Amino acid sequence: MKLNPEKEAIETVAKLMLISARTAPKAKGDDEIVTGIVSQEEKEAIAQEMELIGQKETHKFFRRDAQNVRDAELVILIGLNFKKPAGVNCGACGYDCNTILKQKTFKVEYSGPVCTIRAIDLGIAIGSLVSVAKELGVDNRVMYSIGATAKKLGLMDAQIILGIPLSVKGKNIFFDRKPV
Repeated sequence: MKLNPEKEAIETVAKLMLISARTAPKAKGDDEIVTGIVSQEEKEAIAQEMELIGQKETHKFFRRDAQNVRDAELVILIGLNFKKPAGVNCGACGYDCNTILKQKTFKVEYSGPVCTIRAIDLGIAIGSLVSVAKELGVDNRVMYSIGATAKKLGLMDAQIILGIPLSVKGKNIFFDRKPV
């Protein structure tokens, strides 16, 4: 008898989630979404770096989230690797589609500017991805803190990254997190 088949299934669930992100609708059919499953070593490196970042007054929540990373069975990363604007000249990024790529890149925790339509594509892909987890009963959260840390560690080639920890336990590890 296998002792914990639920935890063994989590990798399969994660792969199904990545498929959902990949096939989610994207503006003009252009796909600039990148995804990945974090290794156990990378997961611990993310948690350690989050604790360091969490020493800043404005980022205390990174320390709380670091514990969620450690407690999760698996972490997914999803990001936007922006290469070209959607070409609709909506102006939401602050530029037009002909000039956005010529702008100086600002790097804080994320890098920009990026095409807002492409960022919306990322949001749609995330919604698709987490809906799979919900349907399969896997607890999860979408976390800025994980993504910003993964970007700092160079784990993914993307301007914007978000992390989604996955958990299969008798109690939802994200349920009663203390506000920071």
